[in-house]
Amino acid sequence: SSESRLYTFSQETKDKLRKFRLGTSRAKNPQAVIYQIDKKTMEIQQVDDDVFSDIQTLADELPDHAPRFVLLSYPITLDSGRLSVPYVMLYYLPVTCNNEVKMLYAGAKELMRNMAEVGRIIEIDTAEELEEIEAKLK
Repeated sequence: SSESRLYTFSQETKDKLRKFRLGTSRAKNPQAVIYQIDKKTMEIQQVDDDVFSDIQTLADELPDHAPRFVLLSYPITLDSGRLSVPYVMLYYLPVTCNNEVKMLYAGAKELMRNMAEVGRIIEIDTAEELEEIEAKLK
């Protein structure tokens, strides 16, 4: 597809994605990592090596005017009492982003989803929406 020619993932990033996905399936706490697109190289990469287990800290890390992809593994207890650990991608798209950046991230969304092997994408446009993430996951 044209997306996979436009955007790139380093081997290191592919390895990190796989390791994160496999390592979070039995997590007792939420685990989240933030990804961004480097505008110069068009490489999709992890923002830093931080893994967030606190949703509030994660919210504080999200920029006000730039989109991000957030991979989130979030243990929840279902109404049936069973523990579930959904692995999702948050597509963070603040309303204040400019159209160029919106297009950049919109074009990479499905590619990122496939590369990260997430089940579903949840779109949010404010960091505050993270407070309701548990309800969205159920």
